[in-house]
Amino acid sequence: MGAIPVDGGTAFRVWAPNADAVAVFGDFNDWHNDANPLEDEGNGYWYGFVEGAGAGQEYKYQITNGENSFARVDPYARQVTNSVGNGVIYDHASYDWEGDTANCPPHHELVIYELHVGTFTDKHDGVGNLLDAIDRLDHLVDLGVNAIEIMPVSEFAGDMSWGYNPAHIFAVESAYGGPDGYKTFIKECHKRGLAVIQDVVYNHFGPSDLDLWTFDGWSENDKGGIYFYNDHKSQTPWGDTRPDYGRDEVRQFIRDNAMMWLRDYHVDGLRLDMVPHMYSVSGDYLHDGWTLMRWITDSMREEFPGRIAIAEDLHKNPLITSEEADGAGFHAQWDAAFVHPVREQLIKMDDDHRSITAVADAIAHHYGDPMERVIYTESHDEVANGRARVPQEIEPGNAAGWPSQKRSTIGAALVMTAPGIPMMFQGQEFLEGGWFRDDVPLDWRRRDDFQGIARLYADLIDLRLNRGGVTRGLTGRGLNIYHVNEESNLLVFQRWMDHGRGDDVLVIVNLSAEAQEKVRIGVPSEGLWKLRFNSDARLYSSLFGDFESFDFEPFHEDEDGLDWHANISIGPYSVLIYSQDN
Repeated sequence: MGAIPVDGGTAFRVWAPNADAVAVFGDFNDWHNDANPLEDEGNGYWYGFVEGAGAGQEYKYQITNGENSFARVDPYARQVTNSVGNGVIYDHASYDWEGDTANCPPHHELVIYELHVGTFTDKHDGVGNLLDAIDRLDHLVDLGVNAIEIMPVSEFAGDMSWGYNPAHIFAVESAYGGPDGYKTFIKECHKRGLAVIQDVVYNHFGPSDLDLWTFDGWSENDKGGIYFYNDHKSQTPWGDTRPDYGRDEVRQFIRDNAMMWLRDYHVDGLRLDMVPHMYSVSGDYLHDGWTLMRWITDSMREEFPGRIAIAEDLHKNPLITSEEADGAGFHAQWDAAFVHPVREQLIKMDDDHRSITAVADAIAHHYGDPMERVIYTESHDEVANGRARVPQEIEPGNAAGWPSQKRSTIGAALVMTAPGIPMMFQGQEFLEGGWFRDDVPLDWRRRDDFQGIARLYADLIDLRLNRGGVTRGLTGRGLNIYHVNEESNLLVFQRWMDHGRGDDVLVIVNLSAEAQEKVRIGVPSEGLWKLRFNSDARLYSSLFGDFESFDFEPFHEDEDGLDWHANISIGPYSVLIYSQDN
């Protein structure tokens, strides 16, 4: 489909079932809109070959429907000049990948960093682009994450956007650097050991700058024509632009797009935005949308094994990540059962109103396999639309104050120690306080101001990925939450992969403003337990107290249902992580 460069010219194929005639015109024929008519293939598709047409040349289709004739951008255009401009013939085969291949880490060893290309850099004289973002990749390497989730890069209206208003889903946003810019970005990520997960939007298109609207001149009920539902099923929160998942050609269009990112851009996974608006209309089940999701996830598993398919559902529906016949087949989904209760408890001002049980339930929640959920305290949705960053929510107007630093880093520790795939949002590692906007870049000066907080995140990530060889349990699925004290706001849980030294991990969380000394807690096994992390260490912040917590050897006397116990001391609003040497 689309413009297909071959030796000697370019072939063009477009779907326009209601057209009476279609021609292609552009740089190759001096923009004469009747010089190269396409042939009707008899099934709604039109095809033609233009000798001499080649990569880099701009083009459009001229579509005639009755007495009306109009120009349209190719729905499959791999490149466009801008959202209201022309298509550009693009040859994926011409890019030199230098041997690059996708290399998604095992899902239980993923640590994801969500970023927005336009604001990830500190470029204040315009929108940030993909080449600018490359300059910041070494920061992510130092931080220790191994995957980046990119907010949508499909061509959208204007130059600044979150990206959730795609106008041309096969073209990379021109202001970001187009297809070659994205390929170079991905190649540089892979060189640094960073996987790339692409955010895609299939629950609606547009709604503005949308050449797909009444593409071939046909529509019903003043709706969008062949690419969209033309009845009540068109309705979405973003306009009447829900694709018609019941049309084979539209299903193929969306599935082709998903496969393009995996095949032609070497991305390591896809994250599908707000899938409830694919499989439901005003709460009513939409079977065609559900089966389309399953077609995409099945195709990924069959054609691109090892990649990851993530859904944003936020309804705690286990069928989203089920491979059974009635499941949607995603590998993981963003977990509302973690982010909302954890944020709520971190933000509460009064310790007496904090629910440790709610935190424990959030840590324990899963969909059958703990690695089928992505857990986080900040995402683009959680830090915008009236909601601020966690430090700002904790103490409005003083995101760098002691309570904000202490409790937001408890959130970081919970994300990195609870079972699941951990994710953080850009700037979280240096206490970015402002709510997310697509026209305000990250304040990278904060990286120097809060380098200790960034060090805290890096240390947590190293432990999560077992880089020291003594915290393997944090990559596992094992969990035992065995000490939940609402009166003292203390929580203790054990993590493991297979059990044993170097594997079992003990996590102690104090969600109280008061230090707690010589608290008796159960311990999973005998022997020396070493303190691997103390979030109150002053090396993380000059505001922290350096409360002295120590290694310990437990006593052989039961507590919390375990055979051993120890007396633990922990600083205010702090997290301790213990494990044993091999």
